[in-house]
Amino acid sequence: MKTKMEDIDQLIKETLTEEEAKFYDSLEEQNVFGMLGGLYKGKNVWLTVLMHIMTMIAFGLMIYCLIQTFDVESTNDLMLWIAGFFLSLIVMSMLKVYAWMQIHRNAMIREIKRLELQVSSLSSKISE
Repeated sequence: MKTKMEDIDQLIKETLTEEEAKFYDSLEEQNVFGMLGGLYKGKNVWLTVLMHIMTMIAFGLMIYCLIQTFDVESTNDLMLWIAGFFLSLIVMSMLKVYAWMQIHRNAMIREIKRLELQVSSLSSKISE
């Protein structure tokens, strides 16, 4: 399967101009660190930074609530601190899920651009 994909990529690069071929190479599959770096590019960088700041605050609050559960003496207070712990855990989890959804969105956009480029190269080849 891998050789077929490489053959298809080579055929596509042959039909593209030099500028289009460079653009096509930039759309290749990224590793996890490249995907995480992609979160800090574009218009929503401020949202990503804010999301990570909120994640750190929620983590700090979660640790604080966990420590306070060992110092309480009444059951009602214990339940409140544990509820705070789980609420912080849920907030952290949801922020991480949002970040992974953004990574997935960026990967989908990259694949759509690759498809658009392939369609345009095929349509120019057909018109010739």
